[in-house]
Amino acid sequence: MAGTKRTDSDPSGVGRRGFLAAGAGAFLCTIGGENILVGKPGDAAKADAAAARVKRPAGAKSRPAATVPGADPVDQLRFGTPTPQPGGRTREYWIQATAVVWDIMPNRPRRDYWHGMPVAGPTNFRAFVYQEMTEGFADTKGPAAMPGPTLHCEVGDVLKVHVRNALPDKYAQAITMHPHGVRYTPDYDGSYIGDFTRAGGFIGPGEEFTYTWEALPESVGAWPYHDHGPNHTLNTMRGLYGGIIIRPKGAPKPDVEKMLFFHSLSPPTTGLTRVFQCINGRAYAGNTPTIRAKAGQDVALHAIGMDDNFHDFHIHGHRWHKDGGSFMTDCQSLGPGETVTARFVEDNPGRWLYHCHVFSHQDNGMAGFYLVTR
Repeated sequence: MAGTKRTDSDPSGVGRRGFLAAGAGAFLCTIGGENILVGKPGDAAKADAAAARVKRPAGAKSRPAATVPGADPVDQLRFGTPTPQPGGRTREYWIQATAVVWDIMPNRPRRDYWHGMPVAGPTNFRAFVYQEMTEGFADTKGPAAMPGPTLHCEVGDVLKVHVRNALPDKYAQAITMHPHGVRYTPDYDGSYIGDFTRAGGFIGPGEEFTYTWEALPESVGAWPYHDHGPNHTLNTMRGLYGGIIIRPKGAPKPDVEKMLFFHSLSPPTTGLTRVFQCINGRAYAGNTPTIRAKAGQDVALHAIGMDDNFHDFHIHGHRWHKDGGSFMTDCQSLGPGETVTARFVEDNPGRWLYHCHVFSHQDNGMAGFYLVTR
């Protein structure tokens, strides 16, 4: 397999050319003991094939993890399933991982509606996404979309999330769901870690697993979740992610609330001819989410980094308290997996831009409209 040959001067097995190619949107996947550089269209299929070859670890069949040579006693620990705190409740979701043809620029004519500029070339690719289902996976409840459904709960609750692997046979491989922000035991971590993988770290094709996560006082905020299975890097980059919002007990919801994931979709991931800088899987104002509010409303916008790059979250005409402190900002840095929450009472009607302030990201699609009426 290309990209797996090792040399004394190249312990990664990728090669100097491969690392230089990373500047063009390439990334390295380590899957089942193989280093695979996803650097051009077609390489994603190699990563999928490698993921399909990964065998189920013994510990992923039951709890606790099976003994492996040299295993630490910590791997034999047993854990219970958490229950809600007094006054809390169980919030239950059924979510499946599936594949969908995704249009990065669905509006027609296909253009950047900020600059009035047409955008040529194909914009469809095969995305992997989480889709909300009705109880018992009886039917679809929401669209197969990027990001996946937002999970909501309050402090004291537990999230009980049933996940089914419904990827088509062509892409058959294990997936998981790994959360940020909530509390969980190793069984509900949702991470593949080789021989040390526990029950929730390997959901094979056609299988289901139920995660149980606790919402603690320190969990308040907006957080991402994403695949953390054997092929998690590629799968997350092509759409297998979503968000969690946790509120204090009894706290009112904002009048307007939106989760905005900042990420790129590049040729190695999509097979398309160019890089798109995206918000929620869409590129360019008019295609990215258009947010609407009214004067006097309580607005909360949660921006989350969901690729390898650093971004900024900037809203024209508005300011918010940085990290909940006393200092104000209108442009806040956003790293991979990091959340920035802009919360304010709306007082400035008009059409506004929001965008990444990395100019090359902004001009390649990472921008949208914020519309405020009186």
